[in-house]
Amino acid sequence: MTRQGPGSEARVIAIDGPSGTGKSSVAREVARRLGAGYLDTGAMYRALTLAVLADGIEPADVDAVVHRAEGLIIEIDADPEIDNVSADGQDVTQAIRSPEVTAAVSAVSAIPAVRRRLVQAQRELAEGTTMVVVEGRDIGTVVFPVARLKIYLTAAPSARAARRAQQLGIIEPDEIAALAESMRARDESDSSRSESPLRPAADAVVVDSTDLSRDDVVEAILTAVTARARFV
Repeated sequence: MTRQGPGSEARVIAIDGPSGTGKSSVAREVARRLGAGYLDTGAMYRALTLAVLADGIEPADVDAVVHRAEGLIIEIDADPEIDNVSADGQDVTQAIRSPEVTAAVSAVSAIPAVRRRLVQAQRELAEGTTMVVVEGRDIGTVVFPVARLKIYLTAAPSARAARRAQQLGIIEPDEIAALAESMRARDESDSSRSESPLRPAADAVVVDSTDLSRDDVVEAILTAVTARARFV
């Protein structure tokens, strides 16, 4: 796997948390406000999952998934103003958000060899930026355990499901309930996996976004950044 991204040591703002907490929109806006780079690590796992499904590989076939990861070329633009992900030269920015990928990504990302390979890729992508905002589920605990600032976003399950339903245009109560259950199942899977489980770092600043707007969360993070004077 080859990577495209900036080159020496980065000052990292790690933003972790489960889906529906506003990680992506918040992380992008924080990066914009700081003039920093931005990396969505979840997009990398999704790009691999898309490639696995496109090749007819079962996510449970560990050897085949790892082999596919070894040959996959993932490129992600570090500019927070640009949402662009490619895999093997193909634009997959929209395709990686499909329901099929969402349903399979947890199984693919739970494979230890896959996580180790993509963690190394994530570190290389972040190298060389003056500052980079990195979002995911194990950034502060595994990918950048000595990040200068670690944020863990959380929210009530009902709020998370409502946000995700709005993003997907889901309005039927039964469908929202099914979505909430799928999110709960992924939380359980991600939190209990042996490699890089989803959990806040011991020194993370925990921000509960249940009753906060995106701008409120962004301001809370920027306040934490300012408190760490070495960032500014």
